Amino acid sequence: MDKEGHFPAAGAVRRRPRPLSPLREHLRDTFWFTPTVGLVGAAVLALGVLELDNLVVRELREEGQYGDIESLIAIADDMKTIITTVGSAMLTFIGVVFSISLVALQMASGQFSPRVVRLYVRSRITKCTFAVFLATFLFALLVQASYEGNEDPRTVSTVPVFSSVTCVLMVLLSLGLFVAYVNSTLRLMRISHVIDRIARESFRVLDRHGVADAGHPGLPAAGAEIPHRGRAGVLRDVHIARLVRAARRQGVVLRLIPRIGDFVVPGTPVLAVHGGAVAPPQRALRYTVSVGVERTFHQDLGFGLRQLSDIAQRALSPAVNDPTTAVQCLDRIVQILAAVSGRPLGALHHYDRKGTVRLVQDVPEWADLVDLGFAEIRGCAVGSPQVTRRLMAALEDLARLAPAGRREPLERHRTLLEQAVERTVREPADRDFALRPDRQGIG
Repeated sequence: MDKEGHFPAAGAVRRRPRPLSPLREHLRDTFWFTPTVGLVGAAVLALGVLELDNLVVRELREEGQYGDIESLIAIADDMKTIITTVGSAMLTFIGVVFSISLVALQMASGQFSPRVVRLYVRSRITKCTFAVFLATFLFALLVQASYEGNEDPRTVSTVPVFSSVTCVLMVLLSLGLFVAYVNSTLRLMRISHVIDRIARESFRVLDRHGVADAGHPGLPAAGAEIPHRGRAGVLRDVHIARLVRAARRQGVVLRLIPRIGDFVVPGTPVLAVHGGAVAPPQRALRYTVSVGVERTFHQDLGFGLRQLSDIAQRALSPAVNDPTTAVQCLDRIVQILAAVSGRPLGALHHYDRKGTVRLVQDVPEWADLVDLGFAEIRGCAVGSPQVTRRLMAALEDLARLAPAGRREPLERHRTLLEQAVERTVREPADRDFALRPDRQGIG
């Protein structure tokens, strides 16, 4: 998809999705790696800057400039109070800030959906801020330990002037990151920004997938099936290039049986072999299927709609009762469905260098995406005219944009919504009001 929201033509060059790295995803889903790198970097930086201080003192002593050494000692003594304050206050500051953040995270996950917690866990600014805070704390301790009680310029071995200046610069960097972190956290606590982030990630996965082919290739009967041999979990990703190479060497076509986002257990067939009875060797298929504990956006076309539907249902629950949030979710659902309304769906065909289909990967059909976006929200929206009016407008807008062959699921949801409102709302005037299309719901 280009910047104007248009998809390339079916004959255009398709960009092959980059394989999902389990190690990279594990590091992004954990909180220990970036702070550890920050602590190691702080220790290395402290050693380097302290060595620079030692070098400066040795050079001045060799040149006999003891007056300059005395000046450096005076500057270091003036900055010692700052270093001591930083060392004692930074760890307390870290604990208070991130304790409050964890409370805010818990409240946001309870109000929106547990699925959106991944936005907080994978936030780069949060991890960088935590890493720089810890690095500043460790650096301040190391600089504070380098101070000597000896102030004789003829015998002193080191004067931590450059180290103290570097520590002050790290404090300034910490303050800047803290401002950026607070701004980022507040944005992630606002539902409009969370919904916008989910929508943008959904469009990125659409762009990453390229364009599906309109129909399935004429595959011969499957000669063998390859079972899943790893741990149980959600199918997050397949290594397309490696599977294409394995199929080409064996002279067969591989078809991915489960869809991205399906839960697979050991022994479940994951690949069907067409055009031959012999499957590629196991070593050629190693690391071609990535399984994890939760879904990701990497190759999952429906994950964005799933999260938006979850947020809307949570907003429509009696405990929350926030129909405006459900309307905002419907706005983004319509945006995503409108982008794929004219796009070929059904299967992704991956080719080798000679243009032969070697891997077939099923993707959700149009009806599947429409049901995912509207079915559960429609079931919860009957008692909220704001949501039913927005849903009616959404179905009308998509019916205008979708080709004639894709209007049946939209008409089905419209009919079901009308029937549900007629069963629930007794007064004819209220029924007419609830079923009147309105893109804002109720103003």
